[in-house]
Amino acid sequence: MLKHLMLEGVGPATTFGPVEFSPRLNFITGDNGLGKSFILDIAWSSLTRTWARNNSAVPHASVKKPSIKYSYSKTTSGDVKDSITFKREDQSWQWPLKKGRPAIPGVVIYAGVDGSFSVWDPSRNFWLDEESNGRQRSFDFSPKQVWDGLRGADGTSFCNGLISDWVLWQSRSDPAFTDLIKVLEVLSPSDTELLTPGKPVRSGYDVKEYPSLLMPYGQEVALSNASAGMRRITALAYLLVWTWKEHLLASERSGRSKAKEVIFLIDEIECHLHPQWQRRVVPALLKVMEALTGKKVSVQIIVATHSPLVLSSVEPTFDENLDRVFNIKMENREAKISVEPWSKQGDIANWLVSDIFGLQQARSIEAEKAIEAAEALMRGDTDALPDGLKSKEDIHKELKRVLAGHDDFWPRWLVSTKQVPGALPEA
Repeated sequence: MLKHLMLEGVGPATTFGPVEFSPRLNFITGDNGLGKSFILDIAWSSLTRTWARNNSAVPHASVKKPSIKYSYSKTTSGDVKDSITFKREDQSWQWPLKKGRPAIPGVVIYAGVDGSFSVWDPSRNFWLDEESNGRQRSFDFSPKQVWDGLRGADGTSFCNGLISDWVLWQSRSDPAFTDLIKVLEVLSPSDTELLTPGKPVRSGYDVKEYPSLLMPYGQEVALSNASAGMRRITALAYLLVWTWKEHLLASERSGRSKAKEVIFLIDEIECHLHPQWQRRVVPALLKVMEALTGKKVSVQIIVATHSPLVLSSVEPTFDENLDRVFNIKMENREAKISVEPWSKQGDIANWLVSDIFGLQQARSIEAEKAIEAAEALMRGDTDALPDGLKSKEDIHKELKRVLAGHDDFWPRWLVSTKQVPGALPEA
């Protein structure tokens, strides 16, 4: 499991960190552009000695010796501590090279926000100081390659892709297809709207058979024509099943022991997903990983998210000994990451106005401005009233325009303004 990251001279601050990860669920929150995805990139690099999809980190020019310090734990061999340093002469990051194969962190999966994936498998990939013997440094999938397959420069097929594997597994009644059905069921948007595979179908004049989903209205629709959310979840389900299936096969062929750890990095897991899906997906992923790998395999999930529904979804099972929420904020023109104290918020609106998301009001910007003006008037702070909202009547008119009739701010406002001279417009 990844335990620690500390960055010097690279990232959104001169010194960024330390980031002390928990062993199960880790959520990284913060505004756009403050380094959430960057942390996932660095986590991947620290664990695999590669850059996901060749996205290398660019260090600060003003720092002499940029470095990335990290540590991860092994269930069998204790903690591993190391660092990556930047060599300015050839503009490259240097991983520590030691004799012998380093401790293996386990299977690492990185799901990108754009539908790309990277997979590092200790039984199929190699380290910098090893001979490749035909193996890849890692498996890096573009969104298209997830569907159509991944091949090496010499034409070697590393993955057939979702379209071919799905149809092949289904026609052969392969155990992998049974796993895929189960994973899709757990990752479905609701208990009544299950992602159920249909029979392979053709699309237009194309004679190739494509996977399909049985829609709630009874029609089988080619997966390529399904919604963005359905495609994202089915691609995720396929990559999980494919990764673990191929890991077990490769471990058996090579005589290596199967991994005892799986580390799953996910960038904006809520992307393309309906709210009812957002509040199910992380707990569902934990169930999926445990079902695929068995309870003897430790699973660590690190998620970058903007969604209050994602955080709300783990309230029933959040364990402060196993899980953690990080928040990145700007302080003195540099990004700072900190651990947020965990507390259940209940209503989603409470998450929006919590320190993690930082909204003043869980309403529109106009409603927030009107309520702030109303509160200033109620406490007698007339200097804080903005232009256009200088009077009780103007504020009331604006509140009527921007607030719903059942908004819970109305009782406070109406009771308070009865004490102020002058007739109010009717609510």
